[in-house]
Amino acid sequence: MTLPVAETWFNATRLDDHTTLIIEPHIHVLEQANMFLVEGSERDMILDTGMGVIPLKPYLDTLRRDPGKEIICVSSHTHIDHIGAVHEFDTRLVHPAEAAEMARPSGLTTLFRRDMPERLLQTFLDAGYPPIGETLIEALPHAGYDPETYRLRGAHATGLLSHGDTVDLGDRSYQVLHLPGHSPGGIGLFEAATGVLFAADAIYDGPLIFEGPGMSVPDYRATFALLKTLPVTTVHGGHDPSFDRARMLEIIAEYEALWDAA
Repeated sequence: MTLPVAETWFNATRLDDHTTLIIEPHIHVLEQANMFLVEGSERDMILDTGMGVIPLKPYLDTLRRDPGKEIICVSSHTHIDHIGAVHEFDTRLVHPAEAAEMARPSGLTTLFRRDMPERLLQTFLDAGYPPIGETLIEALPHAGYDPETYRLRGAHATGLLSHGDTVDLGDRSYQVLHLPGHSPGGIGLFEAATGVLFAADAIYDGPLIFEGPGMSVPDYRATFALLKTLPVTTVHGGHDPSFDRARMLEIIAEYEALWDAA
């Protein structure tokens, strides 16, 4: 296996004065999760931490206005592409239903397609994702990097987030929403003052994955019913570009129709 060496591993896009989107562009699109750095007046937050191929926190500190400020790590759920660098942070928050999985990951923990069940690979293909090569990375983060050395580490939660809890950054406050369906303890963060929703993998503008370990269409339907009640202005999903409430309702209608026809 010969892979090129990436010039840079992370890519950051400032979405507004306090929110920065970070991706790992050399990860296969299936596992190329959105990470969101939100800078508050009292503390900062990183929502999800990608694959953890190389350290994330040192890169985050180059983006933050005050690298010395407290930063909390919120994991929307515990799939490999969302908790890769969770162990780098002192404050680690997750839903109770996924705390054990975050502490001791039991799903995919390597970068190799060979370690993914064939049924799961077929699920991804059926959803519309392109085939995966030998590895989930399409470039090396630096010369001499050996993908065989990668293992998803996970970390014990230092706190738990349940539906109705609040993540307080000082001048910004987010309500925790339990959004199961894609995973049993999936959560989103809703800022009522602005209508901004960080929805993670509950909804994004790409092929949703709703069949697999820990997934539930009935739970997904309940999550969609909740989302339809929210006065959302902007949705930042766990993958793909952000979108507005009208697009959110279109995506929901598309999948509800799919499930109704099954």
